[in-house]
Amino acid sequence: MSATTPAAGADEAQVTTVDGRSRRWDEHRAARRQELVDATLRAIRVHGAKVGMDDIAAVAGTSKTVFYRHFTDRSGLYAAVSARVDANIMRDVTSAAGDRSGSHHGGRAVIAAAIDAYLRMVEEEPEIYRFVVTAPLLERGAVGDPSAPVSAHIAEQISALLDATLAAGVSEPVRSRVWAHGVVGMVRAAADDWLTRGGAHSGLDRTELADLLTDLAWSGLSGAWS
Repeated sequence: MSATTPAAGADEAQVTTVDGRSRRWDEHRAARRQELVDATLRAIRVHGAKVGMDDIAAVAGTSKTVFYRHFTDRSGLYAAVSARVDANIMRDVTSAAGDRSGSHHGGRAVIAAAIDAYLRMVEEEPEIYRFVVTAPLLERGAVGDPSAPVSAHIAEQISALLDATLAAGVSEPVRSRVWAHGVVGMVRAAADDWLTRGGAHSGLDRTELADLLTDLAWSGLSGAWS
């Protein structure tokens, strides 16, 4: 029995070493992916939404092969950039929503925060917004809207926020979901038109546009809050 104990202990040590190396490698790959997404965002800001892979690789100081090694293909890179944009918008929504006490004011604040967070992205990062919405990096002929997952996830999060702020704490997940998708669709359509017309140079600044859309959304939603 004693003769086998050191071998068993050695095996366990080897497994621990391998697990540790695997974990460090996974962490390295995750960090590298984030660096490449950061470089892609910089390239979009420099070259615009129609940036190509050669430009992206040049800004990153590496090759297209490295990008494909980490993201498989252009659709994988597009998905990673979209996920970053999604996370940034939701961070701003949840941060700005603030008071979710269920008061009448609290409900409107959630709507206003969500709308303003979306429009802030459009105003501050117009080329990145165009990159996500139009997906020029992807092959033409793709079925459906490539940016739909971003809009859907934002709607899901807003739905949860709406449901949490309903009057008297009454949960209405079905209605909240419909309202959230309606708000996101409305804001996206208005934002696209606003950006096409020149954004803040169109005669309507972001705050004014956000107020108009909030008033429109809240006029239909306010009855759900006391």
